[in-house]
Amino acid sequence: MKALVLASGGVDSSTCLALAVERFGAANVVALSLYYGQKHRRELAAARAVAEYLQVEHLELDLTAIFRYSDCPLLVQSDEDIPKGSYAEQQADAAGQPVATYVPFRNGVFIAAAASVALARGCEVVYYGAHSDDAAGSAYPDCSEAFNAAMAQAVWEGSGYGLRLEGPFVEKNKAEVVAEGLRLGVPYHLTWSCYEGGDKPCGQCGTCIDRQEAFRLNGVADPLVDAE
Repeated sequence: MKALVLASGGVDSSTCLALAVERFGAANVVALSLYYGQKHRRELAAARAVAEYLQVEHLELDLTAIFRYSDCPLLVQSDEDIPKGSYAEQQADAAGQPVATYVPFRNGVFIAAAASVALARGCEVVYYGAHSDDAAGSAYPDCSEAFNAAMAQAVWEGSGYGLRLEGPFVEKNKAEVVAEGLRLGVPYHLTWSCYEGGDKPCGQCGTCIDRQEAFRLNGVADPLVDAE
Protein backbone atom coordinates (compact mmCIF):
# COMPACT_ATOMS: atom_id res chain seq x y z
CA MET A 1 0.00 0.00 0.00
CA LYS A 2 1.15 3.53 -0.78
CA ALA A 3 0.29 6.59 1.33
CA LEU A 4 0.35 10.35 0.81
CA VAL A 5 0.81 12.50 3.92
CA LEU A 6 0.00 16.20 4.21
CA ALA A 7 3.25 17.54 5.65
CA SER A 8 3.38 21.09 7.03
CA GLY A 9 6.69 20.76 8.86
CA GLY A 10 5.05 21.03 12.28
CA VAL A 11 4.83 18.57 15.17
CA ASP A 12 1.55 16.92 14.20
CA SER A 13 2.12 16.36 10.48
CA SER A 14 5.73 15.24 11.05
CA THR A 15 4.51 12.67 13.56
CA CYS A 16 1.87 11.59 11.06
CA LEU A 17 4.56 11.24 8.39
CA ALA A 18 6.73 9.10 10.66
CA LEU A 19 3.72 6.92 11.50
CA ALA A 20 3.06 6.35 7.81
CA VAL A 21 6.70 5.41 7.28
CA GLU A 22 6.46 2.89 10.11
CA ARG A 23 3.29 1.39 8.67
CA PHE A 24 4.09 1.38 4.95
CA GLY A 25 7.84 1.89 4.59
CA ALA A 26 9.58 5.04 3.36
CA ALA A 27 9.54 3.89 -0.26
CA ASN A 28 5.73 3.77 -0.15
CA VAL A 29 5.16 7.22 1.38
CA VAL A 30 4.83 10.57 -0.39
CA ALA A 31 4.88 13.82 1.60
CA LEU A 32 2.90 16.75 0.18
CA SER A 33 3.49 20.31 1.45
CA LEU A 34 1.18 23.16 0.51
CA TYR A 35 2.06 26.84 0.52
CA TYR A 36 -1.09 28.88 0.98
CA GLY A 37 0.20 32.42 1.34
CA GLN A 38 1.69 32.33 4.82
CA LYS A 39 3.71 35.33 5.99
CA HIS A 40 6.77 33.09 6.20
CA ARG A 41 8.09 29.89 4.64
CA ARG A 42 9.80 28.39 7.67
CA GLU A 43 7.23 25.60 7.74
CA LEU A 44 8.05 24.56 4.18
CA ALA A 45 11.76 24.47 4.93
CA ALA A 46 11.02 22.30 7.96
CA ALA A 47 8.82 19.99 5.89
CA ARG A 48 11.62 19.49 3.38
CA ALA A 49 14.09 18.72 6.17
CA VAL A 50 11.79 16.21 7.87
CA ALA A 51 10.99 14.47 4.57
CA GLU A 52 14.69 14.21 3.78
CA TYR A 53 15.42 12.86 7.26
CA LEU A 54 12.71 10.20 6.89
CA GLN A 55 13.85 9.48 3.31
CA VAL A 56 10.47 9.97 1.67
CA GLU A 57 9.54 11.64 -1.60
CA HIS A 58 8.50 15.26 -1.08
CA LEU A 59 6.15 17.27 -3.30
CA GLU A 60 5.08 20.92 -3.04
CA LEU A 61 2.09 22.86 -4.36
CA ASP A 62 1.24 26.56 -4.20
CA LEU A 63 -2.42 27.22 -3.32
CA THR A 64 -2.00 30.92 -2.53
CA ALA A 65 -4.63 32.06 -5.02
CA ILE A 66 -7.39 30.10 -3.28
CA PHE A 67 -6.91 31.94 0.01
CA ARG A 68 -6.29 35.44 -1.35
CA TYR A 69 -9.74 36.63 -0.25
CA SER A 70 -9.13 35.76 3.41
CA ASP A 71 -7.98 38.36 5.93
CA CYS A 72 -6.62 35.72 8.32
CA PRO A 73 -3.59 37.28 10.09
CA LEU A 74 -1.40 34.34 9.07
CA LEU A 75 -1.59 35.37 5.42
CA VAL A 76 0.58 37.84 3.52
CA GLN A 77 -2.30 40.06 2.42
CA SER A 78 -3.49 40.67 5.99
CA ASP A 79 -2.43 43.75 7.94
CA GLU A 80 -3.62 42.15 11.18
CA ASP A 81 -1.04 41.14 13.76
CA ILE A 82 -0.75 37.46 14.59
CA PRO A 83 -2.53 36.95 17.94
CA LYS A 84 -0.53 36.20 21.05
CA GLY A 85 -1.69 34.11 23.97
CA SER A 86 -2.95 30.58 24.42
CA TYR A 87 -5.66 28.97 22.33
CA ALA A 88 -7.85 28.86 25.44
CA GLU A 89 -7.63 32.65 25.70
CA GLN A 90 -8.33 33.02 21.99
CA GLN A 91 -11.32 30.69 22.20
CA ALA A 92 -12.75 32.75 25.05
CA ASP A 93 -12.45 35.87 22.91
CA ALA A 94 -14.00 34.08 19.92
CA ALA A 95 -17.14 33.18 21.90
CA GLY A 96 -17.66 29.80 20.24
CA GLN A 97 -16.59 30.91 16.76
CA PRO A 98 -13.33 29.87 15.02
CA VAL A 99 -10.24 31.67 16.30
CA ALA A 100 -8.57 34.46 14.32
CA THR A 101 -5.90 32.13 12.94
CA TYR A 102 -8.47 29.83 11.32
CA VAL A 103 -7.86 29.93 7.55
CA PRO A 104 -11.31 29.41 5.96
CA PHE A 105 -11.82 25.70 5.20
CA ARG A 106 -8.09 25.22 4.82
CA ASN A 107 -8.07 21.53 5.69
CA GLY A 108 -10.94 20.91 3.30
CA VAL A 109 -8.99 22.50 0.46
CA PHE A 110 -5.81 20.69 1.49
CA ILE A 111 -7.51 17.31 1.64
CA ALA A 112 -9.14 17.81 -1.77
CA ALA A 113 -5.78 18.72 -3.31
CA ALA A 114 -4.09 15.82 -1.55
CA ALA A 115 -6.73 13.38 -2.78
CA SER A 116 -6.16 14.43 -6.38
CA VAL A 117 -2.38 14.13 -6.09
CA ALA A 118 -2.66 10.84 -4.19
CA LEU A 119 -4.78 9.27 -6.92
CA ALA A 120 -2.40 10.50 -9.59
CA ARG A 121 0.54 8.97 -7.71
CA GLY A 122 -1.11 5.61 -7.12
CA CYS A 123 -1.71 6.06 -3.39
CA GLU A 124 -4.51 4.29 -1.54
CA VAL A 125 -4.63 6.41 1.60
CA VAL A 126 -4.14 10.06 2.62
CA TYR A 127 -2.99 10.91 6.14
CA TYR A 128 -3.22 14.28 7.86
CA GLY A 129 -2.33 15.35 11.39
CA ALA A 130 -5.42 17.04 12.87
CA HIS A 131 -5.88 16.45 16.60
CA SER A 132 -8.57 17.03 19.21
CA ASP A 133 -6.99 20.10 20.85
CA ASP A 134 -7.33 22.06 17.61
CA ALA A 135 -11.00 21.11 17.30
CA ALA A 136 -11.89 22.10 20.88
CA GLY A 137 -14.46 24.86 21.20
CA SER A 138 -14.78 25.15 17.41
CA ALA A 139 -11.36 26.83 17.31
CA TYR A 140 -10.54 25.00 14.07
CA PRO A 141 -13.74 23.26 12.96
CA ASP A 142 -11.92 21.55 10.08
CA CYS A 143 -9.97 19.49 12.62
CA SER A 144 -12.98 17.84 14.28
CA GLU A 145 -13.95 14.17 14.26
CA ALA A 146 -17.18 15.05 12.45
CA PHE A 147 -15.28 16.92 9.74
CA ASN A 148 -12.83 14.05 9.38
CA ALA A 149 -15.65 11.53 8.98
CA ALA A 150 -17.45 13.69 6.40
CA MET A 151 -14.31 14.30 4.35
CA ALA A 152 -13.34 10.64 4.57
CA GLN A 153 -16.70 9.70 3.09
CA ALA A 154 -16.36 12.34 0.37
CA VAL A 155 -12.86 11.15 -0.58
CA TRP A 156 -13.99 7.53 -0.63
CA GLU A 157 -17.02 8.29 -2.81
CA GLY A 158 -15.26 10.82 -5.02
CA SER A 159 -12.36 8.50 -5.74
CA GLY A 160 -14.59 5.68 -6.88
CA TYR A 161 -13.82 3.79 -3.68
CA GLY A 162 -10.11 3.84 -4.40
CA LEU A 163 -8.78 6.23 -1.77
CA ARG A 164 -9.19 6.47 2.00
CA LEU A 165 -8.64 9.50 4.24
CA GLU A 166 -7.29 8.93 7.75
CA GLY A 167 -6.67 11.36 10.59
CA PRO A 168 -4.81 9.08 13.03
CA PHE A 169 -4.81 11.71 15.78
CA VAL A 170 -8.31 13.20 15.59
CA GLU A 171 -9.20 11.54 18.90
CA LYS A 172 -5.85 12.39 20.53
CA ASN A 173 -4.59 15.60 22.13
CA LYS A 174 -1.26 17.19 21.26
CA ALA A 175 0.53 15.67 24.25
CA GLU A 176 -0.51 12.23 23.02
CA VAL A 177 0.71 13.12 19.52
CA VAL A 178 4.12 14.07 20.94
CA ALA A 179 4.21 10.84 22.98
CA GLU A 180 3.67 8.87 19.77
CA GLY A 181 6.33 10.94 18.02
CA LEU A 182 8.87 10.27 20.76
CA ARG A 183 8.21 6.56 20.33
CA LEU A 184 8.70 6.89 16.58
CA GLY A 185 11.86 8.98 16.90
CA VAL A 186 10.44 11.98 15.04
CA PRO A 187 13.17 14.60 14.41
CA TYR A 188 11.36 17.34 16.31
CA HIS A 189 14.51 19.46 16.19
CA LEU A 190 13.84 19.89 12.45
CA THR A 191 10.18 20.90 12.81
CA TRP A 192 8.68 24.39 12.98
CA SER A 193 5.37 25.38 14.58
CA CYS A 194 5.59 29.10 15.34
CA TYR A 195 3.32 31.46 13.39
CA GLU A 196 6.18 33.93 13.23
CA GLY A 197 9.05 33.38 10.83
CA GLY A 198 11.99 34.46 12.94
CA ASP A 199 15.23 32.67 13.69
CA LYS A 200 13.68 31.09 16.78
CA PRO A 201 10.11 30.46 18.00
CA CYS A 202 8.39 33.49 19.51
CA GLY A 203 7.07 31.44 22.45
CA GLN A 204 3.99 33.64 22.67
CA CYS A 205 1.62 32.61 19.87
CA GLY A 206 -0.97 29.92 20.42
CA THR A 207 0.87 27.21 18.54
CA CYS A 208 4.14 27.87 20.41
CA ILE A 209 2.36 27.67 23.76
CA ASP A 210 0.47 24.54 22.73
CA ARG A 211 3.65 22.87 21.49
CA GLN A 212 5.72 23.63 24.58
CA GLU A 213 2.96 22.37 26.87
CA ALA A 214 2.74 19.10 24.93
CA PHE A 215 6.46 18.49 25.39
CA ARG A 216 6.25 19.47 29.08
CA LEU A 217 3.45 16.96 29.68
CA ASN A 218 5.73 14.29 28.24
CA GLY A 219 8.53 15.26 30.60
CA VAL A 220 10.90 16.39 27.85
CA ALA A 221 12.07 19.76 26.58
CA ASP A 222 11.00 21.12 23.23
CA PRO A 223 14.26 20.77 21.25
CA LEU A 224 13.74 24.16 19.56
CA VAL A 225 13.45 25.89 22.93
CA ASP A 226 16.18 23.77 24.55
CA ALA A 227 18.51 24.65 21.65
CA GLU A 228 18.29 28.30 22.63
